[in-house]
Amino acid sequence: MGTASGSITLQEVDKRFGTGVLALEGASLEVAQGEFVALLGPSGCGKSTVLRLVAGLEAATGGTVDAPALRDPAEAATAFVFQEPTLMPWASVFDNVWLPLRLAGVSREQALPRIRALLASVGLAQFTAAHPAQLSGGMRMRASIARALVTEPRVLLMDEPFAALDEITRSRINLDLLAWWQARSLSVLFVTHSLYEAAFLSQRVLVMSARPGRLVAEVRIDAPYPRTREFRLSPVYQQACRDLSRALDAAHVESLA
Repeated sequence: MGTASGSITLQEVDKRFGTGVLALEGASLEVAQGEFVALLGPSGCGKSTVLRLVAGLEAATGGTVDAPALRDPAEAATAFVFQEPTLMPWASVFDNVWLPLRLAGVSREQALPRIRALLASVGLAQFTAAHPAQLSGGMRMRASIARALVTEPRVLLMDEPFAALDEITRSRINLDLLAWWQARSLSVLFVTHSLYEAAFLSQRVLVMSARPGRLVAEVRIDAPYPRTREFRLSPVYQQACRDLSRALDAAHVESLA
């Protein structure tokens, strides 16, 4: 696959923490430039550890990791969205989104047009002066995603970002996420516990075994974008959900053997 600007490769990666816990063993995966890939597996299987390795927040114990954050650490090519929005409670939505640019030396005046356009694109144009406590959970997550996108990254890493949201809000932001991904040609690696969410969003879903985690199955979702709510009623979606359910069951059985 080479080293395309937004490509990610893990080859036979092991990760053992200082506590002795072996989180990953022989984990291999690839994400092509502009691809949307989901990671699915049981709690504690190493999904979040994969994201942290790709982001350069952890180092592999064995094997190789190739990703933009490691190829050029000084370049803001990778953005990370966590399960909790992690916004600064004392700062406005504008100032929260401006933070990565401010740290890079971009003034408020220079950042103003970009941030205004971005907040409009995530549905927060009327909330630039609001503080996080004044926002709903979905709006706080939108602000967190805007902060991730403001640096115009090539890779977006998302660690169960919608797990705490109600189903209606989660469904709406799923649709918006796909629109943002397509508009920016991002490479997305998305961690979730929901096989239904994984099947709706992704081009491919990678299923991980229980700890020590490794990739044990791949399910391709051969359906075009944009995907609407009606896609959830389609035979392709329903078959993908069945395939993912079987893959998760097989991974569980294998972990008990």
